[in-house]
Amino acid sequence: MVSKTVIIALVAAGMIAAGISAALAASSSAAPAALTNKPGTANDAEQITAQLMSPSISSAPALGSDDAKVTIVEFGDYQCTWCHRWHDGTKSLLIADYVNTGQVRFLFKDFPINDLSDRASSLASEASYCAADQGRYWQYHDEVYSKWEGENTGWVTRASLERFANDAGVTDMAEFSGCLDSGRHAGVVRNNYDLARSVGLDATPSFIVLVEGETPQLMRGAHPYSTFERVIKDAYAS
Repeated sequence: MVSKTVIIALVAAGMIAAGISAALAASSSAAPAALTNKPGTANDAEQITAQLMSPSISSAPALGSDDAKVTIVEFGDYQCTWCHRWHDGTKSLLIADYVNTGQVRFLFKDFPINDLSDRASSLASEASYCAADQGRYWQYHDEVYSKWEGENTGWVTRASLERFANDAGVTDMAEFSGCLDSGRHAGVVRNNYDLARSVGLDATPSFIVLVEGETPQLMRGAHPYSTFERVIKDAYAS
């Protein structure tokens, strides 16, 4: 929900951990600062890294090649203004130039921080996994962002979620509705939210860049294409 250009290196004895020390590594719009939490254990770090690298469910796969040197994990909220703007202005270029060419592996994790009592953001996320059950995860993901109408303005409803599913090519609407009614994937969304909090995230969109053998980077905010291009090129130059 912020657009400041801030790249933060996540460091906890060289690892992402349940509690992390995050040192501000580079910024064009903010003074250097340090965010310090109690470090976790090596097992914490390995578990969280595995969660970051893995799809939320098997039917919501990562985009790109599993052999890519760089993995980018977006944490977003379907109602988030800056998530929508990043999706419309940057994602397609990043996918075309780096994901589809095998250089970057891309995943999306839910971070529904715009939830009010209606849990609209969480419900939109749960619906994405109901669509995934029918092989339409990314189509549904893109459909929701393309139909975005603001933060907590009432556009996310049961009817609209079903309409998005139909437009995204979900064929068994009875199965989709039953999935949503049952809360089948509520735990998946909660786990992603908890994962985001465990690594110190507090805004959407946020992007974690993982390169084997290097310190992970957190890109906080709706960065332009040029920022991703620089980070990816630096990773391949090292």
